[in-house]
Amino acid sequence: MTPNEALYEIRTRLTEEQGEKATTDFLYRLSLDAHEFHGGKMMTIPLVDEVDNGWLEVWYTPGVSSVSRAIRDDNRSSFSHTCRGRTVAVVSDSTRVLGDGDCTPPGGMGVMEGKALLMKLLGGFDSFPICLDINKDINRLVDTVNSIAPSFGAINLEDIAQPGCYIALKRLQESCSIPVWHDDAQGTACVVLAGLLNSLKIVNKKINDISVVFFGAGAANSTSARLMIAAGADPGRITMFDEHGALGSDRTDFDGEGWEWHRELCGITNSQGFTDVREAVKGADVFIAASKSGPDVVHPMWVKKMADDAIVFACANPVPEIFPSDAINAGAAIVATGRGDYPNQVNNSLGFPGILKGVLLTGASAITDRMAVVAARAIADYAVQGIIGPGRILPSMTDTGLFPHVAAKVASAAQSGGVARFYPSETEVFKAASADMENARKAWAAVTTSGAVKQFPVERVKELMEETISQY
Repeated sequence: MTPNEALYEIRTRLTEEQGEKATTDFLYRLSLDAHEFHGGKMMTIPLVDEVDNGWLEVWYTPGVSSVSRAIRDDNRSSFSHTCRGRTVAVVSDSTRVLGDGDCTPPGGMGVMEGKALLMKLLGGFDSFPICLDINKDINRLVDTVNSIAPSFGAINLEDIAQPGCYIALKRLQESCSIPVWHDDAQGTACVVLAGLLNSLKIVNKKINDISVVFFGAGAANSTSARLMIAAGADPGRITMFDEHGALGSDRTDFDGEGWEWHRELCGITNSQGFTDVREAVKGADVFIAASKSGPDVVHPMWVKKMADDAIVFACANPVPEIFPSDAINAGAAIVATGRGDYPNQVNNSLGFPGILKGVLLTGASAITDRMAVVAARAIADYAVQGIIGPGRILPSMTDTGLFPHVAAKVASAAQSGGVARFYPSETEVFKAASADMENARKAWAAVTTSGAVKQFPVERVKELMEETISQY
């Protein structure tokens, strides 16, 4: 039995309300078991094809001395003569992990490993999960990332509480010798924008005409608003709420470093002066929640008050702010969540493998907002190559052609934006990304089929399913 088969059976054998809760419980149980069984998700293996007959003297001493000297004389050769040019550091202090908050420094390792897994299989490049014990000192985080930068081609920041995440990103973008990307912010925003663009096509609305309510003003939503405005949305018709109320000219709690964009949002959004989300949703076209894990964080009555053909994104993980069935029953035309076991997964996993691949293949020095918007449009356009509709606004992670497509578009944007070091054509980037992704999957398949990786017992999936159902 596969996890998907178990999820289907759980939903079939239980009531709708029970099934919604039980599927999450089942995934929690299975994830904990599977991670313990394998001891995590990642390992490293050599890339070279031979280590005998004198090759160790080539890969290590004395031969490798020539590589050290070459890099000393030209640091750029570190990208071509070592793994640096195809390796990303996934860095966190674990202060804002999914919907679980501060999980202590090692608590983010599971998510960081998950990023590394997707980068390898969907992007065809390597990465290392790095969780830092910095006592929530952003200065130490910035110094540490700058210090380890010579080992990597790019930095992916992850699960850092605000405003530290904004401070770290801005400082590192200014000081770090390699591109720095904050996936919770820029990555999620790319996919949210992509999902919105296709949703608007389905309901026949235009981005410059819609009214949008954001519920939550963290890294994901605040950056989604920025990219949405860059793509043509009217900031005056955007209203954003956090735990203290609506962002507007009366807010004085965004002083200090890191809150620059929030201060700007206070000045350009919410032209109608809403103070209550229940008022703001009346007639709104789009509702985007990225707040706290649900369910029942967003009330179905809010959705009922929205405009015809309403679009609802409930992006909290691990549980959306409102279950999709509740939002649809309340009148939403399109509903998306951050989870893959519901239709319309709006998750940064659709973006970062291809985006970072395009960055690595061009040796880009930065990842600009324009590159992020181009990535969003590339994700949306790729979905349109198939059939889009209320139940499919985006590709899925199994649509493997997506990631080379995004990589090629991002590479082109890096070149036209003047931040690229190499200038392969879109076709060359697509072919290289496709080949690297295919080779990564071949290597993974070879390891798993050889017996070097033990197989998780399939009967355990069924046992956990039955245990979960019995509790409901």
